[in-house]
Amino acid sequence: MLVHDYITGRTAVKIAAGIEACLRAGRLKPGALLPPVRRLARSLGVSPATVLAAYRELRLRGLLTGEGRRGSRIAARPALALAVEAPIAPGVRDLSDGNPAAELLPALRPVLSRLGRVPVLYGAPVALPELLKLARRDFEADAIPAENIAVVGGSLDGIERVVQAQLRSGDRVAVEDPGFPRVFDLLLALGLRLVAVAVDDDGPRPQALAQALRSGVQAFIVTPRAQNPTGAALSAERAEELRQVLRAYPDCLVIEDDHAGMVCGAPATSLVEPGCARWAVLRSVSKWLGPDLRLALMAGDATTVARVEGRRLLGTGWVSHLLQRLVVGLWSAQSTLELLQRAARVYAERRQALLAALAQHGLTARGRSGLNVWVEVPEEAAVVQALLKAGWAVAAGERFRLQSRPAVRVTASSLEPAEASALARHLARCLEQRRRTPQS
Repeated sequence: MLVHDYITGRTAVKIAAGIEACLRAGRLKPGALLPPVRRLARSLGVSPATVLAAYRELRLRGLLTGEGRRGSRIAARPALALAVEAPIAPGVRDLSDGNPAAELLPALRPVLSRLGRVPVLYGAPVALPELLKLARRDFEADAIPAENIAVVGGSLDGIERVVQAQLRSGDRVAVEDPGFPRVFDLLLALGLRLVAVAVDDDGPRPQALAQALRSGVQAFIVTPRAQNPTGAALSAERAEELRQVLRAYPDCLVIEDDHAGMVCGAPATSLVEPGCARWAVLRSVSKWLGPDLRLALMAGDATTVARVEGRRLLGTGWVSHLLQRLVVGLWSAQSTLELLQRAARVYAERRQALLAALAQHGLTARGRSGLNVWVEVPEEAAVVQALLKAGWAVAAGERFRLQSRPAVRVTASSLEPAEASALARHLARCLEQRRRTPQS
């Protein structure tokens, strides 16, 4: 049955609601191509302007993406709650999720037992002074200005708040390619346009950033280390090259997503320098204290931080003081600091073991820092399925890519060296079989 057979309605509101209902019910899938405006208008007996208005409404709500003359598609990850995908089958080693290793996260119970009950009422300060002190010390140790700090509900929450405070629908944003798909999806849901900036092991390429800036981007989102999915980390030389490019565009908003912090296995390097007019550096605790602790610290210019905090006061008000106190307790404990040092060492060993195992089979892979390794392959879907049959779940690279080459992402955070050898062997065998099999 053709896609447009599912779509009904005689007004823009009803057409948009019908498409949304089909998406929720599973009749339309993420990525599905919708019929051209005029064809759907003829089918429904309405004017093209009515269909165009329906599509525009869905695009503004993050459910639809436009591809020019190629038509409109359901967003790859629409801003709508959909049915949960089937879980990984029992016995399959899940290396697709991007999670830290559970055994390398600090235990919460000892700190929780010491918190006690301290009621927080309306009118209390939105951020704990003890947390701000720890954050300020952390930022200043890496030469990041820390006069203005906000507490937000994780890196993505911070990115969303900064973008909404400084940009408008239709603005162009430079993003890393490959990059984190949830950032792509969030920006698209906010009505922003993505401009790809190629990434190598040292971070975004200066020429690619310069080209993006010349195209009229208003913001640049960069991951200074533990880049997801490639593990890229800014070298000192690359950071200076990028600063030189950005100096010619002083009004460009620079957002740094330093999400993995002290366990990523690479030193902190920032693009922020005196003279930056609009900037924000986000440091989440999710990779080193636990993903369920939805908290990040944000340093930024005075205007950006003031706008973020002012807008939040109109809504959620503040990040839970209980959560803030828990982060302070964990961050301040000597046992946590010792565990973090061990975690950084173990993650590096596991990542390097996988890279070495892949290299032994002649496979091209990247993973300078962080939890993941990016492995180039000629065809993602076939490799993912073949590895799944062999007992390994990895993430197809399509969701992470805009213009870059096919690859798969392997989360190495919990992968022991012996497992790394087995995975590399299976992957090499899979690719060799693909080369030997005639393609139709």
